[in-house]
Amino acid sequence: MTYLFNNPAQFADELVEGFAAAHRNTIQRVNGGVIRRYKAKPGQVVVVIGGGSGHYPAFGGFVGQGLAHGAALGNVFAAPSAQQICQISQAVDVGGGILFCYANYAGDVLNFEQAQVQLRAQGIDVRSVVVTDDIASAVVVEQHKRRGIAGTLPVFKAAAVAADAGKPLDEVVRIATEAKDRVRSLGVAFSGCTLPGANKPLFEVADGKMEVGMGIHGEPGLYRVDAPSADGLAEMLVEKLLAETPLSLGSLSGVRVGVILNGLGAVKYEELFVIYRKIDQLLTQHGLIIVEPVVDELITSFDMAGVSLTLFWLNDELEQTWIAPADTPAFHRGNITPAFQSDENNAAAVQPSHNKQPLKIGSADSRAVGKVVLAALEAARDAIELQLEVLGRLDAIAGDGDHGIGMQRGLTAAVEAARAALDAQAGAGTVLTAAGDAWSDRAGGTSGALWGVILRNLGNTLRDEAKPDAATVAFGVAAALDAVSNLGKAQLGDKTLVDVLHPFAQALAAGAAQNLTVAAAWTMAAHIADEAAQATRNLMPRIGRARPHAEKSIGTPDPGAVSMALIIHAADKIIRKHCL
Repeated sequence: MTYLFNNPAQFADELVEGFAAAHRNTIQRVNGGVIRRYKAKPGQVVVVIGGGSGHYPAFGGFVGQGLAHGAALGNVFAAPSAQQICQISQAVDVGGGILFCYANYAGDVLNFEQAQVQLRAQGIDVRSVVVTDDIASAVVVEQHKRRGIAGTLPVFKAAAVAADAGKPLDEVVRIATEAKDRVRSLGVAFSGCTLPGANKPLFEVADGKMEVGMGIHGEPGLYRVDAPSADGLAEMLVEKLLAETPLSLGSLSGVRVGVILNGLGAVKYEELFVIYRKIDQLLTQHGLIIVEPVVDELITSFDMAGVSLTLFWLNDELEQTWIAPADTPAFHRGNITPAFQSDENNAAAVQPSHNKQPLKIGSADSRAVGKVVLAALEAARDAIELQLEVLGRLDAIAGDGDHGIGMQRGLTAAVEAARAALDAQAGAGTVLTAAGDAWSDRAGGTSGALWGVILRNLGNTLRDEAKPDAATVAFGVAAALDAVSNLGKAQLGDKTLVDVLHPFAQALAAGAAQNLTVAAAWTMAAHIADEAAQATRNLMPRIGRARPHAEKSIGTPDPGAVSMALIIHAADKIIRKHCL
């Protein structure tokens, strides 16, 4: 369990603050994460990485010379928001372009892609390489669906070495992509992990058993077996990884390979060395030449007892990136020349602007609706807080168990932003867009990105001039549905919040066509949303973090669908109360 914390909701912020204070000579904290203390050379490519907190040393511990230039750090087990990623990118950009490098999780993909679009609109050349090294999470012909785990490190390192060598962005992308294609990992766990403030782990493993193919966010393994001896575990990991040797290598004799044995949090270094002893023997027996192996904690999952093995199949070019010196808070290799230190190249912290444009003042009618929007958001926050543990348990069945916490963070931020917008006399549209921006920024993850899109699209439709009718509200919800589908790629039947939003939007449109009031149309649609959320218990997830554990989720509703229905129902009470 996690023993030391204050307010669990502030855990990620406080750990980043302490981490930056402990390593202030090499990194600095900026809004959104951490960056190298000293900027890169003008005109060179920079590498931005990122992910959720709870995995130290990933991802902030990999910022420094020879590795990443900056890391966007999300909340516990939640992807950083697009706003955070943009702020980190702007802090490290020196005019040569930016490479995003991150693990293949739905929330990370959504938010990094949003950030890429925003930065490109500012004239910054941004590319992405997404790491997919976890062989357990999809079959080899669907490698693009695989998760990223400890194999992220050699890919980050390959990209950063190429960037610091002054190579152009096209070359940095090529080298990082080649590294991504040559890395394979597999992990096992002997226990689940416990989030700060939680009273039990996300999943439990019986004594004498072992989960194979678990995720780093506390997702349970794909199957369970009897726990082997240290040598037996080494044999299993090596056998499964060697079965996926890149086809271009042919014979293994004389092939050079980088090796990472990673501890997930609770397995001690002494145990890792016992396992590595056998791994070294097995790989050598196959004729492989091991280059600069790493036995360490590199990407963890709080107190999870488990390990992962990564093989990095080298060529001449990638070997040079693998053995190149590095000096970061958590990863050191060789001797590296200290960065030139001057006031000019000291990285400037990017903080929220205090010179924001004043919000547009809404009409009296729109401001009145804005008050209803705030009340609905407050009711939604209260409803989610009452169901926090239920949502977490639903999410832990095939995911990481943080859905309720993420929704709570997002709604709390949305309420604060909506209240501030109302104080500035904004209309309903601006109240909604301000709430959506705050939600996505504070919550991060998949739900943060999607709910930010939902509120922004609804706000853009309602605007700030008039009191909306049912047709306007229905049009706004339909626009939100289209935006969510385009961003997250989820379709009806994929077991996501789309399975609620789609029938809800259709029902609202039907109510508007009958000339019902907003309240009457919303109430009718809310009943359909409740039914749709419960109906997801019969679906199998085809997208997102739950996909590798699809069968385990059958019989339980999707947490994102349930939370959407809760919010719609909470808003319904407020809308009816105010007779919209």
